[in-house]
Amino acid sequence: MRIPGKDIEVIAPNFSRRLSGVTATVAALVPRQARIMGVVATGVGLPEDVPRVPFWRVPFLARRRRVWHARRNNEMLVGFVLRALGVMQLKLVFTSSSPRRRGGLTRWMTQRMDAIVATTPANAEVMPGDPVIIPHGVDTDRFAPGSGTLFTAAEGERLIGCFGRVREMKGTHHFVEAMCRVLPDRPEWSAVIMGRVKPEDEPYAARLRERITAAGLEHRIRFHPEIPVERMPDAYRALSLYVAPSLLEGFGLTPLEALSCGVPVVATDVGAFADFVTEDCGAIVPKDDAGALTEAIRATLARDVGEMGGAGRARVVAEFGLEREAEALCALYRALLAGEGRTLPL
Repeated sequence: MRIPGKDIEVIAPNFSRRLSGVTATVAALVPRQARIMGVVATGVGLPEDVPRVPFWRVPFLARRRRVWHARRNNEMLVGFVLRALGVMQLKLVFTSSSPRRRGGLTRWMTQRMDAIVATTPANAEVMPGDPVIIPHGVDTDRFAPGSGTLFTAAEGERLIGCFGRVREMKGTHHFVEAMCRVLPDRPEWSAVIMGRVKPEDEPYAARLRERITAAGLEHRIRFHPEIPVERMPDAYRALSLYVAPSLLEGFGLTPLEALSCGVPVVATDVGAFADFVTEDCGAIVPKDDAGALTEAIRATLARDVGEMGGAGRARVVAEFGLEREAEALCALYRALLAGEGRTLPL
């Protein structure tokens, strides 16, 4: 979807082809923001329905003040270059969900933003300057309950899912261990692990498969490759329980998306998970504790997961809709376009 250059007020770059929380955020937010003002994306890895401008056209847009909203270091750097060369009159915004205090180039660039956005209070504490806190939301129209068809399941089989990069920091090993303990006593349940395995994580993934085989569960704990962001709602809808066993997160969108699809969640106490996973729709457990994760999953399966999913859906619709995030960011953009905020020299 192309937008006339004269109507473009805000550009949201996405310079990664891989599915990630950042890519999912841009893909969800830009279409919603475009209903409010002239917001487009540029870059790669986004669904076709996202309003966009080809990157090669960006430097040739008619000269006027615009906002460049970066979410990665390379995107900040490109914004700096476009402004420093006098090619564009840009107000620079950076959003980060990282829970870690950054150093070096990232901190230097962040300190020179016209506005900084944090997604949680904890995130704001490790960012320089005076960030505004705007929590992530989820598109509750797209991520809605329904019948998922992505995963093939036997009649009567119910699925527990864990999505995201297969690596140690995501706690995938704790999910596998919990499934190896839970599934033998629950013949009607199976599990699916969906996400990319980078070459450096292949030995880790191989160890997970060895553990699954040793437990005799290779037909009930399946691996599925990463899918495009636009297919994610269908993946959640195929589940009856979602598990987020991460050891570290900035915000963490997947539990929020699962809840929006009417799927209860068991998650670790990292990122913003505890803000939206409550007792009526799931459970929060300490990170890096396979035993606690196992017991929470067992307890959840003993409850009415359909009722829990309904409660989670209602909570997300009431408090975490994407519209809130879109409107808050657009208010920030308008303030910058009106001349508020700062423009610092490089």
